[in-house]
Amino acid sequence: MSMALKVEHELHHRRLGRNVGLALVLLAFVALVFGLTLVKTKRGDFNTQPPAASAEEGN
Repeated sequence: MSMALKVEHELHHRRLGRNVGLALVLLAFVALVFGLTLVKTKRGDFNTQPPAASAEEGN
């Protein structure tokens, strides 16, 4: 006779599904940000130095 020692409740299955869904959404967001970062750095659309202040702005 093989009975499970602990029967999982339906709530656990729903929570697992929600957690997996949230993990996939977070993974997609991280992949999107990483991809955009790679594209931006490869194209050279960023400036590593702050803009030089002009003499007119100092007064």
